[in-house]
Amino acid sequence: MTTGAVGNGSRTGLRLPLGLWGLSRALLLLCVFKIVVIPGPDITFDVSNIYQGWYEVLRTGTYPLDDVTWQYPPAAAFAILAPGLLPFLGYASAFFLLAFLCDALVFGLLLYTGRRAGRSSRGAWFWLAGVPLLGPTAYARYDVMVTAVAVAALLAAGRSPRVLGALAGFGAVLKVWPVLLLAGTPKGRATFRSWPAAVGAAAAALGFCLLWMPGALAFLGFQRDRGTEVESLGAMVFHVLRHVGWEGEAKMNYGSIEFLGPYVSTVSTAALVLTIAAFGWLLVWRVKARHFASSTVADAAFVAVLLFTTTSRVLSPQYMLWLVGLAAVCLAHRSSRMRKPAHLVLWATAVTQFEFPVWFSHVTRSDPLGIAVLFTRNGLLIAATLIACRILWRHTVTEPRLAATGKIPAQATRPDREKALSGSF
Repeated sequence: MTTGAVGNGSRTGLRLPLGLWGLSRALLLLCVFKIVVIPGPDITFDVSNIYQGWYEVLRTGTYPLDDVTWQYPPAAAFAILAPGLLPFLGYASAFFLLAFLCDALVFGLLLYTGRRAGRSSRGAWFWLAGVPLLGPTAYARYDVMVTAVAVAALLAAGRSPRVLGALAGFGAVLKVWPVLLLAGTPKGRATFRSWPAAVGAAAAALGFCLLWMPGALAFLGFQRDRGTEVESLGAMVFHVLRHVGWEGEAKMNYGSIEFLGPYVSTVSTAALVLTIAAFGWLLVWRVKARHFASSTVADAAFVAVLLFTTTSRVLSPQYMLWLVGLAAVCLAHRSSRMRKPAHLVLWATAVTQFEFPVWFSHVTRSDPLGIAVLFTRNGLLIAATLIACRILWRHTVTEPRLAATGKIPAQATRPDREKALSGSF
């Protein structure tokens, strides 16, 4: 009787999130299939033209060597070729369906994790809300597939560091940023298991791609030559300068709208320096960190990707999906303190849909509306990054040091029972 009641209650508790997920994702599918039309540029153009063009080239047995818009690591070919697994559908339709299935996988993993001891369903709810806030862009780029790999890796971290490492290594050959998932692995056995697994998986994936087709590393040159995208942090300088006589322009370059003109190379270099400085801070944090809770792997990955995204000279709308996925994993841990920066990311994701596609024409013209929406989104990201860095440092460096020196009472730290329930290391 009791077991049955619990089972029935459990099934009842799933109906609301599953129902809301189904409704919101049905709306996304209506958008990408153009039954519901979102104002602004055609979101599906990349899939139906660029991705499909790459697909046709890849099928001939070579990477797109003559296409400067191919700026992705070699394993990205797997994602581009994946719609071929559904030959009964057109390329774009198959791609959208696969994106939908990856979304469902992430949601299912977060729901399952939320039912374990020391975990929370907040992560599943966060993902449920975050993806539709980004709009149809979430299904019209292959980033949802990469995010699914990253989420699966982080959720496996507590039980199997080797699985974390293997998925992070493969993800790095898929789109580079998943290597940052390893930033917060606990010192000692977990690191010694996960990092070699990551190197092995990355080497295996890269080696396969190099033997599979010529041109696997062509993306390096194309990526190196990119400029400052109009949506990035550095671009905010030129949006303002355009109103005081700057002679540059915003135009299509290397597959996106970038600023071209005086001082652009200087700002691009400054962005690179800022990224290096950010990762320098991350390295210092790792050396000084004393306490690794069950959520630290996810928290550090969230912070690392925030630093990488916010300081990048390219800040495409789909990058928000990475942050939504990592924030969801953070919130799936009861011990995580990343709730405030996660909510800032959620607000930034909502603003992003207005920045692109709805008001993208205003952004490219640097008119008051475009500047306002872009500065709001980037301002939220900057705030989220700074707050998340502060939380991570305080939770893993400052508080453990004070506790060790006796400057804070023992009862100020989490009780042993809470540590056990949360699975702290």
